[in-house]
Amino acid sequence: MDSSFERSPPKRLLFVGVENANRSQIAEAFARIHGRDKVEAYSAGSRPAGEINPKAIESMRRIGYDLSQHRSTSVREIPDTEFDFVAIMGCGDECPLVRAKLREDWKIPDPTDFSDAEFSAVRDKIESEVVSMLLELRIAGHLRWEA
Repeated sequence: MDSSFERSPPKRLLFVGVENANRSQIAEAFARIHGRDKVEAYSAGSRPAGEINPKAIESMRRIGYDLSQHRSTSVREIPDTEFDFVAIMGCGDECPLVRAKLREDWKIPDPTDFSDAEFSAVRDKIESEVVSMLLELRIAGHLRWEA
């Protein structure tokens, strides 16, 4: 078999926040949507809330993704591996050091107390960041819900 056609292993991506209830969950969802089977996407929190924010669930439902099936996870529960990419999302000094080939601090505001419109704007910003990161990692994605 020609090795040029062998499939490369999926890229391991991690999105870390404090509560793992909003931004990191949304980022994980968009990584799964756009990265498809070319990624293994995880999200985790330094102090997980134990549940996903209902606003996050509703925001993603409006674009056709069921975030209610996700769960708030501690960084202690993620695989002990070197990730291809880690995005830090608002946890600052509370974010533990996770082994990663590439790490970025996404300065995205916490939308917990935002209006629906403001929350949607944050969701869309997260999607833009995820798509940019996937392109940077040369992971071919697709545009969401093409016509």
